[in-house]
Amino acid sequence: MRHPRTTFPVLLLATSLTALAAQPPTAAPTIPALFLSDIHFDPFSDPAKVTKLNAAHAVEWGAIFAARSSPTQTQDSAALQKACPVRGKDTNDVLWQSSLYAIYSHAYAAQFVTLSGDLLAHSFDCKYKTLLPAASHADYLAFAEKTIRYVVTTLQATVSNKVPIYIALGNNDSGCTDYQLDPTHDEFLALTAKIVAEALPANLSASDYEAVVRDFSAGGYFSAPVTALPHTRLIVLDDLFLSTSYATCAGKPDPAPAAAQLAWLEAQLSAARQRKENVWVLGHIPPGVNLYATARAFTNICGGAKPQMFLGSEKLEEILAANSDVIRLVIFGHTHSDEMKLLTTESAVASADTLHLASEMSETGRPGVPVKIVASITPVNGNRPTFTLATVDPATATLVDYTVVMASNLTGVAATWSPEYTYSTTYHQPAFDSAALSTLITGFQADPAAKSPASHAYLHNYFPGDISAVIQFAWPQYACSMNHDSAADFATCVCAP
Repeated sequence: MRHPRTTFPVLLLATSLTALAAQPPTAAPTIPALFLSDIHFDPFSDPAKVTKLNAAHAVEWGAIFAARSSPTQTQDSAALQKACPVRGKDTNDVLWQSSLYAIYSHAYAAQFVTLSGDLLAHSFDCKYKTLLPAASHADYLAFAEKTIRYVVTTLQATVSNKVPIYIALGNNDSGCTDYQLDPTHDEFLALTAKIVAEALPANLSASDYEAVVRDFSAGGYFSAPVTALPHTRLIVLDDLFLSTSYATCAGKPDPAPAAAQLAWLEAQLSAARQRKENVWVLGHIPPGVNLYATARAFTNICGGAKPQMFLGSEKLEEILAANSDVIRLVIFGHTHSDEMKLLTTESAVASADTLHLASEMSETGRPGVPVKIVASITPVNGNRPTFTLATVDPATATLVDYTVVMASNLTGVAATWSPEYTYSTTYHQPAFDSAALSTLITGFQADPAAKSPASHAYLHNYFPGDISAVIQFAWPQYACSMNHDSAADFATCVCAP
């Protein structure tokens, strides 16, 4: 197998396969998967090459990136940074190629991939318009589409074209600007729908394929079977529409697309229940309290101030928690950090239907819905790039274990990628399920000074490569946010005597 531009050592693959075959067949059979998020690919890192990229097909981009850097790259990049300020550097092609090599080395056996949004760089529209001021809107849409195609096709070539990739979009994935999409049949969604559909299982039925293209073109969401997991369906959201910052491309608020997507989600969950399917949900922006923003603003929760929330309403977490009888895992990104949450049915907001399902949930021993927030490839916040290797029980669609693999530097230049931690050995839990998360989060909340090994490990792993001072400072509040998703319930937890 060949990487798009690199021949990988055959010895590496042979050694890995030999080690895999030598493992004793004592444990229940599981399958490997790869979780990625927040790539934020930046095709503008060498501004002088952008004119060539704009004129070329996506398949030609690799050769353009591989060519010698322009002699004015440093000055051009500094000028572009001044015109379009970004707090750090996103993923250029050097880092992306390093990531792909590491994925090939560590995740060659993955049977499916999830990509939880933000494929495009920050300030993508500003950079394009600054460098190509005469380009049309159609030119811009084509460039954004080619960028996503380049990321997806190089990833496909790395994991094998036979491995399905389930793709959610993020708030930066737009044909206009950050946090903006048009409410119905957005041009950008229509352009990228085919890329998303073609990355799904090759044996997807014609009707499923048509439904993916139709639904994604209409609202950025879709539902498809996870062929590696029997009787399991993955529901993909574009929860940009649910964000507190969402606006149309004209800059106007519009609640209609969020309502339509939530209604579609409820219908999909109901249909999955009738088919007796397990469900995974994939999105970008997590629900609940944005603790980082809340803590940085020194918000006085116990004085009556409201926390900052990721989404514009609490409806998404209510729907997900109320369907814990079918949902086995929810995956988000967006924070660029490695996190876990547990969505629970909270009495303060529970409807009659929700309470009925909560009763069933208690009887089946599932006290909530486990959520994995996947850390980023981009190092834009100063974090090290990472991806997550997952181990899944196909019989129950349960995430059994995972290992986070981290780069040795932020640039990808001569970087080595190695395991940062493994969930099972760090937290001593048999699976990443609601029972385990309930136990862990209860322990975190009982340890406000973060003295326990589990709390210390969480703080260390939260921000890959360093410890976040904000989360360390606000650890008791952060622990509350892990399973208290409504503003009212969060305040009750934080302000408890």
